[in-house]
Amino acid sequence: MASLIATKPCIGRLLRPRELQLGATAITQPSVFAATRTFATTAPQCKRTKHSKTRDNNRFRGVSALRRTGLREPVSVSNVPLPKPVEFLPKIEVDPNHGLYAFFAGPDKLMNTPAEDREHGRAWSVEELRRKSWDDLQRLWWVCCRERNRISTADKERKRANMGFGAAESKNRDDAVKQTMKAIKHVLTERYYLWEDAYEIAKNDPEINLTGDGDVYVPLEDQEFFEEEEARAKSEAPKSAPA
Repeated sequence: MASLIATKPCIGRLLRPRELQLGATAITQPSVFAATRTFATTAPQCKRTKHSKTRDNNRFRGVSALRRTGLREPVSVSNVPLPKPVEFLPKIEVDPNHGLYAFFAGPDKLMNTPAEDREHGRAWSVEELRRKSWDDLQRLWWVCCRERNRISTADKERKRANMGFGAAESKNRDDAVKQTMKAIKHVLTERYYLWEDAYEIAKNDPEINLTGDGDVYVPLEDQEFFEEEEARAKSEAPKSAPA
């Protein structure tokens, strides 16, 4: 045991000169470490990063959607006044009998249902329209124009909304209206041809006056009566004295 204690200082002395020798070498030979450096002397540049004013890497720290804390720092638009909503406008009174409502199915109705479009009668025939007057044909023509406008408005809205129904019923209704309008044109064309034929006949009729002065129809008996009265008036007229 005594020999082990006596040998510990000897081991310490043997190791100590080695440590002193290494320390002296590092101090006395700094050029050895300097020679191992690279040729470039510029210090490496760090990546430029933008930091917030609080030097916090979390940009959303303190921002809470639940508590409505908002941004923790003022931004460039903080002093800009927010737009104010306009006051509620009063309801504009509209004439319930406005003429534009005629182009829709009703004042509060955009279009007819397919079942309502199917509820229509047949088209007018040419034989039925021949008995109608000019005014009746004109009224019926504009009724058909208004109905076709309603159908076109409903078709356009149906395509815009991609409803996918009612096209067949609308087409059948439109076809019936177009057949009526075609029959009206047929009757008007017949009357125009008849008028042309009657005009050519009237040119050679002595009882028809086409000059535009007086009555158009002057019977022959009336013409003879007027001629006799005119001759009698001339004969009874007093003769003027010679100068």
